[in-house]
Amino acid sequence: MNLNKLLVSASLLVSGLSASAQVKWNLDNSHSKVGFSVSHLMISEVAGNFKMYDAAVETKTADNFDGASISFNVDVTSINTENEMRDKHLKSDDFFNAEKYPKIKVVGKTMKKVSDNRYVLTADLTIRNITKTVTFDVNYKGTAKDPYGNTKAGFKATTKINRFDYDLKWNTLTEAGGAVVGSEVTLVGDIQLALAK
Repeated sequence: MNLNKLLVSASLLVSGLSASAQVKWNLDNSHSKVGFSVSHLMISEVAGNFKMYDAAVETKTADNFDGASISFNVDVTSINTENEMRDKHLKSDDFFNAEKYPKIKVVGKTMKKVSDNRYVLTADLTIRNITKTVTFDVNYKGTAKDPYGNTKAGFKATTKINRFDYDLKWNTLTEAGGAVVGSEVTLVGDIQLALAK
C-alpha cells in the first residue's frame, strides 16, 4: 500500500471512530425529581415521587440529544407519598410488589427532536416485569454551565399510562360507583444531566 492510500485509510478510520464516539452524561440526582400523580375519589389528585433512581445517557454530540441512548432505573422501595401507610400499601402486591419487582425500568428506543426545545422519547417501560412501549413528551430546558464549570442539561419528561396494563390491580369503588384510585397515572421526570468529564 502506498503512502497516499495509507493516509486515506487512516483518515477514514479516524472519521469512523469519531462518528461512532459517544458523549456520556451522568444523572444529577440532587437537581432531579421522578414523580407521579393519580386521581383520588375522582375529585382530587395524589402525588408522589421516588427518592432513588439512576440513569445512563449517551449522545453523539454535547448539544443535540436527537438519537440519544437512554436507560433509566427507579428503586420502587423508595416510593414516597408523604404517608407511611399509603407507601406501605403501594409497595405491597396490590400495587408494585416491591419485594418481588424492586425496579421500574425505562429503556429508550428512539429519541427524536421535533423542535428546538422539544423531543419525543419512545421507550419500553417495565413495571412488575410487564413491558409496554410508551411515548414521553420531553421538554428540553437547555444547557448551561454551573458555578463549578460543569455542563448541565435540563429536561421535563411526561407520559400517561393505565396502571391496570401493569397489573397495579387494586381497585375499590366509592358509594357513587367511582374509583377510589384512578386508572390513569401521570409520570413526570424533572431531569438534570451533567456532562461526564
